[in-house]
Amino acid sequence: MNLSYFIAARYFRSKKKRNFITVLSTISMVGVAVGTMALVIVMSVFNGLEDLIRGLFASFDAEIKIEAAVGKSFEVDEQWLGGIRNIEGVAVLTEVIEDHALLDYRGNQMVGTIKGVSDNFLQQDRFSRGYFWGDTTLGTEKQPAAILGRGVAFFLSVNLDDFNVPLKVFYPRAPRSAGTLDPSQLYSSAILDPVAFFSVERQFDDEYIIAPLHFTRDLLNYGNRRTSLEVKVAEGYQIKSVQDQLKAHLGEDFLVKNTDEQHAGLLRTVKLEKLFVFLTLTFILAIASFNIFFSLSMLAIEKKKDIAILKAMGAPERLIRRIFLKQGALIALTGAVIGLILGYLVCYAQQSFGLVSLGISSAVVDSYPVKMIFWDFIWISLAVIGITLLASWRPAWIASRVDTVREL
Repeated sequence: MNLSYFIAARYFRSKKKRNFITVLSTISMVGVAVGTMALVIVMSVFNGLEDLIRGLFASFDAEIKIEAAVGKSFEVDEQWLGGIRNIEGVAVLTEVIEDHALLDYRGNQMVGTIKGVSDNFLQQDRFSRGYFWGDTTLGTEKQPAAILGRGVAFFLSVNLDDFNVPLKVFYPRAPRSAGTLDPSQLYSSAILDPVAFFSVERQFDDEYIIAPLHFTRDLLNYGNRRTSLEVKVAEGYQIKSVQDQLKAHLGEDFLVKNTDEQHAGLLRTVKLEKLFVFLTLTFILAIASFNIFFSLSMLAIEKKKDIAILKAMGAPERLIRRIFLKQGALIALTGAVIGLILGYLVCYAQQSFGLVSLGISSAVVDSYPVKMIFWDFIWISLAVIGITLLASWRPAWIASRVDTVREL
């Protein structure tokens, strides 16, 4: 802004001022184009990250999750579960028992989360995104197996090829006698065969192991209690409509959450970051648009006599203001259209060819994800129009106040 003012003052009385105004207008157009392109690219990257997060969570979480509104668990029976299965749109109902436990493998120990699931867990398109190594099975009744998160497996140094080393699981329990000296009465234990690793998102990879429901129920002594139920919606049904039916059926004693609601905090954070980045880049675009202000101000100074002639011929001040506002709009909209097109082309190239890599060899995706949304283009265009009107209003007002008698 200071540089533009310095150049304007230097050439104000020179014969080159017309060329200067043209150059300044071109600089303004380029500035708007670059700012608009940056907005399109950054907004599309945030959309891609949000979509990636949803996809990764969907690989581990259910489409609909049912939890107790109060407390950690709730009682179930076959008749009650059958009522849920009979709701229109419910394709698969998975029972879940989830709690913290101590994991031990060859003396390596950590506290993780064991998630006991019924046999139909893997029928819900689990682990469709991310990585998966090993067998897609949870073993048998006599020889239960476990699927471990990659972070858990790395910390415990689990080797899938070593079939003779089991994974030990310990869970605290109340002793039968308050004065007991036997430490074995303070916990229950059982063993699992590690058969597979999964990698979806670090939050899950570093904490979870998947085990059969009957194993977890017996180890944790849950009986008929469950910590949650997971629902897969049948093809052709809307998740929202099935969710509403479940809420009406279960009442206020249960929380029925879709995938976004299960991670509402994280998704809200991503959206807030996207909003603040949009506001920041819009502010930068507003600073760049000061060149429009200076170019129109210089044009108003140069064209004083022409404006005076127009006013002498009967042109109202409103017409003069409109001329300068249209001039500013032409500069900004030309830059905005160029910026939108360039931003679209860059995002399309990133989608198609992955030009910019994440630089992380173990990442789920190789390059930055992008997703273009129509409404982002609309909001960006509205922001450019608003900034243009603000930048052009003052020069247009100055031009309309030219003294006809003095200039002629």
